[in-house]
Amino acid sequence: MSKAAELAKIGEVATNSQIGGRRNIVINGAMNVAQRATSTTGIGANGNVFVVDRFKTFASSTAGRATVSQTADGPSGFANCLKLDCTTADTSIAAAEFFGVAYEFEGQDLQQLKKGTSDAEKVTLSFYVKGNAAATYTCELKDNDNTRIIAQTFAVTTSWNEIVLTFNADTTGALDDDNASSLSLNIWLHAGSTYNGGTFASNVWASQTIANRVADETSFFDSTDREFFITGVQLEVGSVATPFEHRSFGEELALCQRYYWQFGAGDPNYTPIGTGVSEGSFSNIAMFYPTKMRAAPAIAYSSGVQVFDGSTARAVTGTRGAYIGVRSVNFQPNHASLVVGRGVYSSLTGTSEYFSFDSEL
Repeated sequence: MSKAAELAKIGEVATNSQIGGRRNIVINGAMNVAQRATSTTGIGANGNVFVVDRFKTFASSTAGRATVSQTADGPSGFANCLKLDCTTADTSIAAAEFFGVAYEFEGQDLQQLKKGTSDAEKVTLSFYVKGNAAATYTCELKDNDNTRIIAQTFAVTTSWNEIVLTFNADTTGALDDDNASSLSLNIWLHAGSTYNGGTFASNVWASQTIANRVADETSFFDSTDREFFITGVQLEVGSVATPFEHRSFGEELALCQRYYWQFGAGDPNYTPIGTGVSEGSFSNIAMFYPTKMRAAPAIAYSSGVQVFDGSTARAVTGTRGAYIGVRSVNFQPNHASLVVGRGVYSSLTGTSEYFSFDSEL
């Protein structure tokens, strides 16, 4: 083998056969983007709560509560992490309880896994964790298209440690090539017997059996002293964990905005929303997104929104409707009457007001 071929082979092994290409399938794995908030309290009653972009909590039935925050902590090379802090313990674990952190992948971003084919690929997940005390938790990949799961346990100590988990290839069940959730990365931190009362098989793909999903692990809610920190999450094709692939903040933000974006909440008074035309008791306001979103988003806004025609400001009292696309929206706010056909623009009235657009998985 020539020297050039030998070096190419080394490079291929070192980058999981993705020379010069992107390796990390996870967005915001360094936990740098947190558009919604930097801290949320009382987590545990319900799931689908985001603090750090793209990472959400999942929960059911537990009386335990936690504060979830973006925290300025991490191993060398990382400025931020996702931190969970138990604020209300739950030591009487009912069968149906669960709590954890999840990340959802679109199927069209996973075709390189070749799942469901004879040459399906292994995938390697790496991340950094620490806690307030020793603990054992379960990390699961769930194929949502074919209801199949594979899982492994990992250990947490009081120091930052890198966890590397290589998951076996699955020749059963192809992942859909679409923008829906095909794969979930679930980190189980608390579970009742409904989920851990069976036989846990490490690193084996199988049709989902609910009782076999979680190992006999530590409960995050066993004490109000319990903490869990995570950052540097990377999922890549192959059986080698390569160094974490850092992206610029601007690029990471743009990738996150495919799923969620907002403005306001800290911007100056009268931050503009969009321009349009008055129809009398409502207006048509054109609003354009910074990037094409995954799907037509759910739109939310605070009370401090107004429409201004150059001489008169009208408070927005609701919406007549909205024609929502993946690139823009025709927002139709209701307000006290303005002259029909007059040009208008809409704005936020205070520094705490906001508009948000949500197309998360």
